[in-house]
Amino acid sequence: MKEQARKMFEMAIRKLREANDELCRPEEDVVRALVCSNAHAAIEHYLKGYLMLHSVSPEEEASIDGMYQQCKAINRHFEEVHLSGFQCNAHKDESRFHNEPSELSRCFDIADSLDTFLRREQVLA
Repeated sequence: MKEQARKMFEMAIRKLREANDELCRPEEDVVRALVCSNAHAAIEHYLKGYLMLHSVSPEEEASIDGMYQQCKAINRHFEEVHLSGFQCNAHKDESRFHNEPSELSRCFDIADSLDTFLRREQVLA
Protein backbone atom coordinates (compact mmCIF):
# COMPACT_ATOMS: atom_id res chain seq x y z
CA MET A 1 0.00 0.00 0.00
CA LYS A 2 2.95 2.32 0.52
CA GLU A 3 3.58 2.41 -3.24
CA GLN A 4 -0.06 3.35 -3.85
CA ALA A 5 0.24 6.06 -1.18
CA ARG A 6 3.35 7.45 -2.88
CA LYS A 7 1.48 7.62 -6.20
CA MET A 8 -1.43 9.41 -4.51
CA PHE A 9 0.95 11.97 -3.00
CA GLU A 10 2.67 12.51 -6.35
CA MET A 11 -0.71 13.14 -8.00
CA ALA A 12 -1.75 15.49 -5.20
CA ILE A 13 1.42 17.54 -5.56
CA ARG A 14 0.94 17.71 -9.34
CA LYS A 15 -2.68 18.86 -8.99
CA LEU A 16 -1.72 21.47 -6.39
CA ARG A 17 0.94 22.84 -8.75
CA GLU A 18 -1.56 22.95 -11.60
CA ALA A 19 -4.01 24.90 -9.43
CA ASN A 20 -1.25 27.27 -8.37
CA ASP A 21 -0.10 27.78 -11.96
CA GLU A 22 -3.66 28.69 -12.94
CA LEU A 23 -3.96 31.15 -10.05
CA CYS A 24 -0.72 32.84 -11.14
CA ARG A 25 -2.25 33.83 -14.47
CA PRO A 26 -3.75 37.32 -14.92
CA GLU A 27 -7.09 37.42 -13.10
CA GLU A 28 -9.13 37.75 -16.29
CA ASP A 29 -7.45 34.62 -17.71
CA VAL A 30 -7.94 32.37 -14.67
CA VAL A 31 -10.23 29.44 -15.35
CA ARG A 32 -11.99 29.19 -12.02
CA ALA A 33 -13.35 25.69 -12.56
CA LEU A 34 -9.83 24.46 -13.31
CA VAL A 35 -8.40 25.93 -10.10
CA CYS A 36 -11.16 24.44 -8.00
CA SER A 37 -11.16 21.01 -9.63
CA ASN A 38 -7.36 20.72 -9.34
CA ALA A 39 -7.39 21.85 -5.70
CA HIS A 40 -10.25 19.42 -4.97
CA ALA A 41 -8.30 16.57 -6.61
CA ALA A 42 -5.19 17.49 -4.60
CA ILE A 43 -7.14 17.40 -1.32
CA GLU A 44 -8.68 14.05 -2.22
CA HIS A 45 -5.32 12.53 -3.20
CA TYR A 46 -3.54 13.83 -0.07
CA LEU A 47 -6.18 12.27 2.17
CA LYS A 48 -6.30 8.97 0.25
CA GLY A 49 -2.51 8.80 0.27
CA TYR A 50 -2.35 9.33 4.01
CA LEU A 51 -4.94 6.63 4.62
CA MET A 52 -3.13 4.19 2.33
CA LEU A 53 0.16 4.97 4.07
CA HIS A 54 -1.52 3.74 7.25
CA SER A 55 -2.94 0.60 5.60
CA VAL A 56 -6.48 1.95 5.32
CA SER A 57 -8.19 1.37 1.99
CA PRO A 58 -10.44 4.36 1.29
CA GLU A 59 -13.70 3.62 -0.47
CA GLU A 60 -13.79 4.54 -4.15
CA GLU A 61 -16.52 7.13 -3.56
CA ALA A 62 -15.37 8.23 -0.11
CA SER A 63 -16.23 11.82 0.75
CA ILE A 64 -13.57 14.38 1.61
CA ASP A 65 -15.10 14.81 5.07
CA GLY A 66 -15.24 11.06 5.65
CA MET A 67 -11.58 10.61 4.72
CA TYR A 68 -10.65 13.65 6.82
CA GLN A 69 -12.39 12.09 9.84
CA GLN A 70 -10.48 8.84 9.25
CA CYS A 71 -7.20 10.76 9.04
CA LYS A 72 -7.99 12.56 12.31
CA ALA A 73 -8.64 9.18 13.95
CA ILE A 74 -5.15 8.07 12.88
CA ASN A 75 -3.40 11.33 13.77
CA ARG A 76 -5.13 13.89 15.98
CA HIS A 77 -2.82 16.60 14.61
CA PHE A 78 -4.93 16.54 11.45
CA GLU A 79 -7.25 18.85 13.38
CA GLU A 80 -4.72 21.60 12.56
CA VAL A 81 -5.97 21.44 8.96
CA HIS A 82 -9.39 23.08 8.82
CA LEU A 83 -11.76 22.05 6.06
CA SER A 84 -14.35 24.66 6.99
CA GLY A 85 -15.41 26.75 4.04
CA PHE A 86 -14.75 23.94 1.60
CA GLN A 87 -17.51 24.67 -0.91
CA CYS A 88 -15.77 23.54 -4.06
CA ASN A 89 -18.43 22.79 -6.64
CA ALA A 90 -16.68 23.56 -9.91
CA HIS A 91 -17.13 20.01 -11.11
CA LYS A 92 -20.89 20.56 -11.37
CA ASP A 93 -21.76 22.02 -14.75
CA GLU A 94 -24.70 24.05 -13.49
CA SER A 95 -22.60 25.79 -10.86
CA ARG A 96 -19.28 26.30 -12.63
CA PHE A 97 -19.69 30.07 -12.89
CA HIS A 98 -20.87 30.60 -9.33
CA ASN A 99 -17.51 30.15 -7.63
CA GLU A 100 -16.32 33.42 -6.16
CA PRO A 101 -12.59 34.17 -5.95
CA SER A 102 -12.74 33.73 -2.17
CA GLU A 103 -14.14 30.19 -2.62
CA LEU A 104 -11.35 29.35 -5.06
CA SER A 105 -8.80 30.76 -2.68
CA ARG A 106 -10.21 28.73 0.22
CA CYS A 107 -10.21 25.54 -1.85
CA PHE A 108 -6.58 26.14 -2.85
CA ASP A 109 -5.64 27.14 0.72
CA ILE A 110 -6.99 23.85 2.09
CA ALA A 111 -4.96 21.85 -0.44
CA ASP A 112 -1.88 23.92 0.33
CA SER A 113 -2.33 23.56 4.08
CA LEU A 114 -2.59 19.77 3.68
CA ASP A 115 0.68 19.80 1.73
CA THR A 116 2.35 21.93 4.41
CA PHE A 117 0.97 19.75 7.22
CA LEU A 118 2.15 16.51 5.60
CA ARG A 119 5.62 17.97 5.05
CA ARG A 120 5.79 19.12 8.67
CA GLU A 121 4.72 15.62 9.78
CA GLN A 122 7.53 14.31 7.53
CA VAL A 123 5.12 12.28 5.43
CA LEU A 124 6.26 14.19 2.33
CA ALA A 125 9.88 15.00 1.63
